[in-house]
Amino acid sequence: MCGRFVVSQQADDLTAVFDAENDFTDWRPSYSLAPTDTVPIVRERARSDTGEFVRRLEPARWDFHPAFMKESKRPQFNSRLETVATNGLWKGAFASGRCIVPMRGYFEWTGEPGKKRAHYLHGPGELLAAAGISTARRLDDGTWEVSTSIITREARDASGEVHDRMPVYLPLDAIDRYLDPEKLSPADASAMVDFLIAQSDRVAPTISEHEVDPRVNNHRRIDPQDPTLIEPLGGEPTLR
Repeated sequence: MCGRFVVSQQADDLTAVFDAENDFTDWRPSYSLAPTDTVPIVRERARSDTGEFVRRLEPARWDFHPAFMKESKRPQFNSRLETVATNGLWKGAFASGRCIVPMRGYFEWTGEPGKKRAHYLHGPGELLAAAGISTARRLDDGTWEVSTSIITREARDASGEVHDRMPVYLPLDAIDRYLDPEKLSPADASAMVDFLIAQSDRVAPTISEHEVDPRVNNHRRIDPQDPTLIEPLGGEPTLR
C-alpha cells in the first residue's frame, strides 16, 4: 500500500486549490497511476534569483531515489510514518523535502491470487492531500530527476477494512505547516510525525470504499484516462 492511485483533476484545478504555480503544464489526469509513473506533487522551492520560496505543482517520478541510493530493481514508492523521521533512506527528505501528493483516491486488492478483488478508496470530494517526501538527483545525461514517496500509516475506519496501511491524508488547513520549507531538527521531525498522526486522524473517518472492476490491476492493458476504472462494480457510476 499504496500501489495505485487516481488524480482526476487538471493542473489548473490543482494549482487553484493549493495556491501554487504550475510547473507541470503537460499533466493529464489519470485514473491509474502506478509506481515509476510521473505524478504531480506540490512543494515549496526557492527561486534561484531571489531565494524566495514559492509553492509549485511539479512532476515527480513515483519511485523515491535519493542521490546516495544505489540502483534498485524494486521501486521505493511508500514510506512508513513510524520511521520516516529516523530511517536513513527517508529522514533527510522528511527534514527538508516534504511535499503533498494530490489524489482523488487509491486502489487496494483483497483475495487470493487469480481471484483478486479490486477496491477503490476515496474521500467525499475529488481531492485528497497525501503527505509525501521528495528528493532530486542528477542523472547521467546531466538532467535532474525529482522523485517522491507517499507516507503511509496504520489504516483506520473503512481503509482498515480493506488493508492494514493507508496514505497519511491531511486536511487542507494543515498543509501550510507540513510544507513549511524550514529544515526540521530531529526534535521538530518527531513533533511533525505527531502532527501528521493527529491531522490524518481527522481525515480517516471520511474515507469510503467500493469494489471496482479488477481490470484496473492490469496497468499495461488499460487506458489510464478511462474514468470508468473507478465506477462501482455493478453499481451506479460515480460523479466525474
